[in-house]
Amino acid sequence: MTAIETTATIGVIGAGTMGAGIAQLAAAAGHPVLLFDAKEGAAATGRERMVAGLKKLIARGKIDAAKADAIIDRVQPVATMEALAPAALVVEAIVEDLDIKRKLFAALEDVVAPEAILATNTSSISVTAIARDLKQPGRFVGMHFFNPAVIMKLVEVISGVATSKEVAETVFATAENWGKIAVHAKSTPGFIVNRVARGFYAEALRLYEEQVADPATLDAIMTGAGGFRMGPFELMDLIGHDVNYAVSLSVFTAYYQEPRFRPALSQLELVNAGRLGRKSGQGFYGYAEGSEKPEPASETASPDAAPIEGLAPGIETEIDGVALKLTDGRTAREVAAETGRPVIICDLARDGASRMAFAVSPDVPENVVARVVATLAAQGIAATRLPDWPGLVLMRTLAVIANEGFEAVMQGVSDEAGVDTAMRYGVNYPKGPIGWAREVGLARIVAVLDNLHRLTGDPRYRASLRLRMALQD
Repeated sequence: MTAIETTATIGVIGAGTMGAGIAQLAAAAGHPVLLFDAKEGAAATGRERMVAGLKKLIARGKIDAAKADAIIDRVQPVATMEALAPAALVVEAIVEDLDIKRKLFAALEDVVAPEAILATNTSSISVTAIARDLKQPGRFVGMHFFNPAVIMKLVEVISGVATSKEVAETVFATAENWGKIAVHAKSTPGFIVNRVARGFYAEALRLYEEQVADPATLDAIMTGAGGFRMGPFELMDLIGHDVNYAVSLSVFTAYYQEPRFRPALSQLELVNAGRLGRKSGQGFYGYAEGSEKPEPASETASPDAAPIEGLAPGIETEIDGVALKLTDGRTAREVAAETGRPVIICDLARDGASRMAFAVSPDVPENVVARVVATLAAQGIAATRLPDWPGLVLMRTLAVIANEGFEAVMQGVSDEAGVDTAMRYGVNYPKGPIGWAREVGLARIVAVLDNLHRLTGDPRYRASLRLRMALQD
């Protein structure tokens, strides 16, 4: 299926940050764009913000003035919905309210041509539910951009029960023509990104509540060992805890209280206290003038400790009778009891990591720990010693988000490539979780989940049947 021709008009409803961004994208691809907002003067204001943003890009040398002018010239604010009649595609980006969206599209359906495509930018509402009362629900589709729409690469193309395959393919091709990376998804709560990403936040909050480490240390492990651009706590502070908690609760409720999506009481307490993150000046971190971010817990390298030849993150070896093992979800104490020798359990760390976390069984000599820390320090890798806790941090988080990815594949929400693409470009994960899990080894991922399930008794760690079946592929 081919994309909508760039000579065709695109309509955008909602001139806020997201709607204006979508309008700019369509105009940059060459489309004439009609921008409508029910609030008087809002469409013109949205276009003015677009002008201001493009002027900043010109000043930074990111775009030339002629191209910017051409983009602006293609965007026309309109005062009525009826003015959207020529549009071949109309994208809605208004308030997240099912009844309001239904009423809008019911009215819009009588304005545009019968062959025009209707799209919603909803991030959380069922595409099927929005389209329920339409005369032609087959032409209705989700076109979920990520904020800011001009910068973020991903577009989730979401098919409801009635969405025609041809419409979804046309929107997919159009998104690609606008310079985006598109993925197909089935209309289910959270779609791909907001569903799979729940584990990134949930496991961090769980580890915090279990007193494994403080937010700064957990963030440092996820960024330094995992390569994530932001740790989960600083990201939740940026998003806003009211927003993040509401999404978690929404997905949890929509999946009939599925334990994998259980929200965290610690985050609810922040919301109750009005500590919403950056926008309120206080979240897990303080943002008032003069506030300093806490330092993560790190071991101090001893200059007298003898280095260990060949030691690097991910390498399993033995040092002076002490085994170094990559976590499989068991505690160091349990592994030591089974093998009859002291053990250091290491967390997952990617190639090029700047930090590695570990835990030790009670019988590990401190001089061996010192040698490990000194060897890592010589490679520019900070070491964080954690309590002897199952799954540690990065490995535990990867196991959970990969497990959710496999569950989404099993339920037909997307395929493996779609899940990995969505997470890489929708929330900037360093790797797609399913591909990353395959690199680590699915047997180890399943073992981590099974051991967490056994030790905690929490059904949130139940391994997906699709993940177990993948072991046989």
